[in-house]
Amino acid sequence: MNKTIFENAGDIPVRYEFDVIVAGGGPAGIGAALGAARGGAKTLVIEEKNCLGGIATSGMMSNWSGGTASPVTHELLDRCKTLKWEVEAEHEHQVINHELLKLVLFDVMEEAGVTVLLHTRCVEVVKDGNKVVGIIMESKSGREAALARVVIDATGDGDAAALAGAEYIKGRGEDGKMQPVTLMFKIGGVDWGNAVFPWGFESLVDTPKGELQTLGRKLLPPPAGHVLLYKGTIPGQVVVNMTNLTGVDGTSNVDLTRAEITCHRQIPKIIAFLREYAPGYEHCYHLASASTVGVRETRHFKGLYTMNEHDIVEARVFDDWIATRNCFNFDIHNVDGAGLDKNGAQKHFACKGAYTIPYRACVPEKIDGLLLSGRNISGTHKAHSNFRVMPICVNTGFGVGTAAAEAIRENCEPRHVDVKKVQSILEKAGVTP
Repeated sequence: MNKTIFENAGDIPVRYEFDVIVAGGGPAGIGAALGAARGGAKTLVIEEKNCLGGIATSGMMSNWSGGTASPVTHELLDRCKTLKWEVEAEHEHQVINHELLKLVLFDVMEEAGVTVLLHTRCVEVVKDGNKVVGIIMESKSGREAALARVVIDATGDGDAAALAGAEYIKGRGEDGKMQPVTLMFKIGGVDWGNAVFPWGFESLVDTPKGELQTLGRKLLPPPAGHVLLYKGTIPGQVVVNMTNLTGVDGTSNVDLTRAEITCHRQIPKIIAFLREYAPGYEHCYHLASASTVGVRETRHFKGLYTMNEHDIVEARVFDDWIATRNCFNFDIHNVDGAGLDKNGAQKHFACKGAYTIPYRACVPEKIDGLLLSGRNISGTHKAHSNFRVMPICVNTGFGVGTAAAEAIRENCEPRHVDVKKVQSILEKAGVTP
């Protein structure tokens, strides 16, 4: 028997009115908010966590993986390098100090004039016919509305777009399966001088007790089974990307709860494995876990154009580009277990050059007043595995935010904005094909 409870209707106070509202403060939301604000739009970004950065901070991702010439990404990297802590070791530019990055993101938002609301999530959209004109937020302050001329969905899962009725599919087209989730964690006590750092699924490491990836497949609790280890910024610390759970729908709180519990329970077994089999890890110990499980894939929305893997392999430069010089591999984690999916390509990725993201892929097919930013843009399962990484999401977000500001300036729907004018603005900011 299905039970329901009637909720009394009530007035929702309009707390804010902005030109642009960005739902989600992860990499895509950071780029979108900066693009909009630097384009002259009064901008609000809301984020449900206690900081900005998404998977780069709350998710404890090890580094800014993926290649892009995004000026915003490089700005963030440079600022973190300039403010580097005295206790940090020399490290690659793209390695993340999570706590430092949180502060840098607060600073760049304040400098750009972006209003930031943390501990706040979008639970509904406000529509005028087929046009999104605002969002309903929920927080400790209750249920409140914020109105906008353009809403940008940078939630990763596309929560605002789904609430608005934008068309989407989940996972890969043939069966709906989605990439597994991972809870990142950090360990200390690692002897960097003798330690091994397998960076990818195809990184094979011979040890006195056997090849490390092979041992992982055999001894780690399935569906965990791969060994991915990355130097942190503090000597002796390593960020671990080894927990794994398949069959998770990242839009289900039941599935996310199961994922958090399962991945946390995998951590002690992973540490015991590293102590026994990984050189340099004999005395490692658990320091911290990410505050959220990392979800790689959920909704793929239907835009005016759907990016595919051939666009990427052929290094296509679209006439309506808004994010340029992107490059990565098809990073498809095995939907049924550990390691890399058979459709992925890392070690032998063959691409003719860097590719662009078309603006059309960021515009929902049938909903006005709304733009997509990040891994929720219109793309196939395989194309998504490439453009979903953080630097490319920042790059895409900056283009989308710039387009939103230009649409407001032109007083038109985002789908009708003059993309050539947007590109001219982006070029002045350092975004070039």
